[in-house]
Amino acid sequence: MKKIAFGLAALATLALTSCSSDDDGGNVTPTTSVTTPDTYTFERDGSTTVNFSGQTTRIQMAQELIAGFLDTSNTEATLDAMFAHEEGNADFSDADLNASNKSIRSKTAASTDYFSANTTDAAVIKAIFDYYIFAQVEDVFPNWTTIATAGYAGQLQQAGGGTTRYVNEQGLEYNQAFAKSLIGALMTDQILNNYLSPSVLDAGDNVANNDAAVLDGDNNYTTMEHKWDEAYGYLYGNEDNPAVPVLGADNFLNEYLSRVDSDTDFNGIAMDVYNAFKLGRAAIVAKDYDVRDAQADIIREKISQVIAVRAIYYLQQGKNNLGTSNALAFHALSEAYGFIYSLQFTRKPGTTEPYFSKDEVLFLTDSLMQGDGFWDVTAETLDTLSDTISAEFSFTTEQAGS
Repeated sequence: MKKIAFGLAALATLALTSCSSDDDGGNVTPTTSVTTPDTYTFERDGSTTVNFSGQTTRIQMAQELIAGFLDTSNTEATLDAMFAHEEGNADFSDADLNASNKSIRSKTAASTDYFSANTTDAAVIKAIFDYYIFAQVEDVFPNWTTIATAGYAGQLQQAGGGTTRYVNEQGLEYNQAFAKSLIGALMTDQILNNYLSPSVLDAGDNVANNDAAVLDGDNNYTTMEHKWDEAYGYLYGNEDNPAVPVLGADNFLNEYLSRVDSDTDFNGIAMDVYNAFKLGRAAIVAKDYDVRDAQADIIREKISQVIAVRAIYYLQQGKNNLGTSNALAFHALSEAYGFIYSLQFTRKPGTTEPYFSKDEVLFLTDSLMQGDGFWDVTAETLDTLSDTISAEFSFTTEQAGS
């Protein structure tokens, strides 16, 4: 996988000006200047103000949970406990994760903007993830060594002794559906619709406290600084050096930002996201909330693009392998399924709306699963779904699918 090296080539300074009419003819007067560091490094009195340990913990929990989908010794209760971890339970191989009071499930479909007043949909989404766990154990595990056919769960091996895929009766890999849907329901939703939202950043006394440098309890950060950092953590939290991310550090949003950036049609998107995170954080320090919100909109646009590009990419990869390698085709379509599901957690810049509503997403995923699902799906259907998604963005199906 291509590694994206972020470093000193980043944008260093953005000077913002506004026009004002005055007695000498309306000179342009600089109103603010926000200086962005080369890396995501912010300090107060010589100590870092950046902390997103909870986000790192959840990413690592999710990594182990996804791996657990391929271990037939796991029970439904075992995987459920990893998803809805309770502090002190020995659910993971890492003692620090076991000691944590964090869980994946508690932050799934849990953003302030999309779900605080929509608990019914949030519960349904969580139940879908619960179902993937149940069905993997009850349907796929018992047929682990059976060759899958239309209407029957089992295994499919890629040509030439390649990777073996484990699918349900419609050809869907539950582990892929779970992982790619989680990119939307956890990482994307928390970044775009929670921590970068003014309803979270500006909640309570956050603006006044940030203006006066009132810190959050005994911590070395203001609450507003911390909320922005938590958004950053859901993307870069598993990096060896999160201040200078190289990408490919997990199997979630971090990985797929890298993959989209490696496509020549989208090269530079990773740096756009990184620069927006840095500048937005610097704007909080500078108390310039217009600049902060402008960077949040850039992040919303670019991360939403990542979800859509990968949905189309896998639809097209699935199409290209239909009838020649079902293992490859169904694997790609399972990833497409999860990315399509994640479209409901995207966010149009300047709005409180996703690029695709819940009902629109369910129509798209249902279109994939008609009859015997991937065994029956046609190239025409996959092209139609791809074009439906690309029509909402500034790129073509051809650009995203290659």
